[in-house]
Amino acid sequence: MSPVRRTGLYLNEGGLALAAPKETFAPIPCDVGGVTEPDMGTVDALARLQLAARRLGCSIRLRHASRELQELLSLAGLSDVLPCRTELVVEAEGQAEEREETRGVEEEGDP
Repeated sequence: MSPVRRTGLYLNEGGLALAAPKETFAPIPCDVGGVTEPDMGTVDALARLQLAARRLGCSIRLRHASRELQELLSLAGLSDVLPCRTELVVEAEGQAEEREETRGVEEEGDP
């Protein structure tokens, strides 16, 4: 039976280890939704994690980051270094469909 291959960052005795094919460049998701009271220590730990990931040839992308954590990252100037996954916003494109006026309703002009 072949061993199960996992992809991601793992902490072992020597520090962080990357378990991913070398040709993988997609950011690794890091769920920070459980961080209820972020502080600058949290920001420091995440910055160090990103640095370790980049040294291994990949990067992390934060998921479920609270508004407080996002504000701290911005205040520290790390919002570009530690990107948060944003939900896709669907915007309507084009113009609204024009409809015929309902019969019996007329617009009044200015006298």
